[in-house]
Amino acid sequence: MKGTMKAAVFKGIENIVVEELPIPQCPEDGILIKVHFCGICGGDIRNYSNGLRGGVKEQIMGHEISGEIVETGVNVTSWKVGERVALAPDVSCGKCWYCKRGLVNLCQEHKMLGTHFPGGYAQYIALPKEVMERGFVEKIPDEISYREAAFAEPVSGVVACHKRIGTSAGDTVVIIGDGPIGCVHIEVAHAFGAKAVILGRRKLARTAQFGPDLMVQNSNPESAVKEVLDFTEGIGADYVIVAAPNVEPQMQALKMVRKRGTVVIYGGAPKNACMAQLDSNLIHYNEITVTGSFSYPAVGLEDALYMIADKKISAEKYLNATVSLYDIADGIRKSKEGEAIKVLINPWLNEK
Repeated sequence: MKGTMKAAVFKGIENIVVEELPIPQCPEDGILIKVHFCGICGGDIRNYSNGLRGGVKEQIMGHEISGEIVETGVNVTSWKVGERVALAPDVSCGKCWYCKRGLVNLCQEHKMLGTHFPGGYAQYIALPKEVMERGFVEKIPDEISYREAAFAEPVSGVVACHKRIGTSAGDTVVIIGDGPIGCVHIEVAHAFGAKAVILGRRKLARTAQFGPDLMVQNSNPESAVKEVLDFTEGIGADYVIVAAPNVEPQMQALKMVRKRGTVVIYGGAPKNACMAQLDSNLIHYNEITVTGSFSYPAVGLEDALYMIADKKISAEKYLNATVSLYDIADGIRKSKEGEAIKVLINPWLNEK
């Protein structure tokens, strides 16, 4: 496809510039996609403020993408022009110890759309063979919109987390953190048959729409622990998921999980403040499991799309702000300040 497109290019820390670039050429073994929506991810916000991994610059960010195939390569037979697709960022090597065992999220040579490959802050994105074979490209179910499909990527990690730890009927899951990911944890916990308790500091009023069984104001950590213990009749939660980007809630989680329960560190902490002091006696005497949860397996994006299609995840409730390529900085601000739950970029909005 000939012509030009608009793209928001990351130049450096807190510097994104909208440029007019050639529409990327469709690879012989790949596809060309017209981007309909791209979500602003928490990782995008960190990258905007701190820089891309490896010091990468002059890159188009964005990886929570939905769009339409407008061209296929001469060697592509499994995809057709007009098909609706959702993308996720991870591209595995397929060769390392982890990839050979199906643990693609732990790939030692892990790459990402929006960092190592051009991402979705643009009107078009071309996917080369490497992404087609070892990345995430899924058809969007007929039941959901492009907007909803752009929300599937953040849902993927949450679903994978609950599948791995084994959330099931009768469990109590405590989620620390009431941002968009914390709210998704509520809905996924319910989908797996569990009760969901959420602890937050400033956004609980809007969290109510996702139906938690208990909402706890976490301004006083000790009081919050007591509320959780009272709710569980003094036993503690089966799972405590720390969906907050700092270490203090990780320490708090040990006090509200039951004996032989599991604490999941879901939110990454800043590199310069990632060291936590956990009470090893609680872990030892209560036989508590402390684990991390990162990304998702090869079926992760597909799982999320069908959770949305089945109305297990009420995607539209999260999508309460849309910005143009020219207003990405404002979209990042809305996300950071909690003004919006989830911000989408429409690269065709308000073209200049």
